[in-house]
Amino acid sequence: MNKPSADTTAVSRPLRRRPPLAAAVVQSLATAIVLGEYRPGTALPSAGELCEQYEVSRTVIREATTALAEKGLVATRQGWGTVVLDQEQWSLLDPLILDALFQRKDRLVFLDNLIDIRTTLECAMAARAAERMDEDQAAALSSKLGELAALKDDANAYARADIQFHEIIHRASQDAFGRAIVSSIQGKAVRSPQYSGDPTRQDIDLTHEAHERIAAAVLARDAESAAEAMREHITSAWARRRPVDPLEA
Repeated sequence: MNKPSADTTAVSRPLRRRPPLAAAVVQSLATAIVLGEYRPGTALPSAGELCEQYEVSRTVIREATTALAEKGLVATRQGWGTVVLDQEQWSLLDPLILDALFQRKDRLVFLDNLIDIRTTLECAMAARAAERMDEDQAAALSSKLGELAALKDDANAYARADIQFHEIIHRASQDAFGRAIVSSIQGKAVRSPQYSGDPTRQDIDLTHEAHERIAAAVLARDAESAAEAMREHITSAWARRRPVDPLEA
């Protein structure tokens, strides 16, 4: 009698669902902490003050405080109350924290860091995709490149298809962690005007030429060229749209 095969499907832990009021308080306080309204080492207002500020019960505030602690933003210290932690303690890939980071005045530092991360991960994924891409994925990549060519006069539509083009390569690479990290960070960054920019038709033409080089290398199974084409694409695209930082002028 054959043994049933082991089920190796990854099972995600269900996200803890927080009451709507608590979720709203968490978002407000997390944003305030990341934006520096509450400095590291200082205490949040007391539970009573927060209840009055947000017009919620102590139960809601306790739930919100627990959520902030889970994100590494605060810790409860006897005699001090709920104390804001240093940025090194924050869960930087948490969606709320990422969203707030890209709203900060020094967001260019984080956007530059994002480009470094994307370059490292996506170059490796492009190389792996060149080695591992199957026929269906190759067909999907070619099809998406053709779709992009037809969208060059529509910047918003091109941007959406651009993300899908990269996702095909990510999936083909079979790099689950790299794909998750890039998706998580970039998903929040694209909401920042400094990251997305306002591309002209010339910008889109240059981007499309880069996509053509990437696709050609991946489809030719040339891992080294695929990685280099991806590197040139990401870094040159950011160089074109990166705003001037007044502190660097």
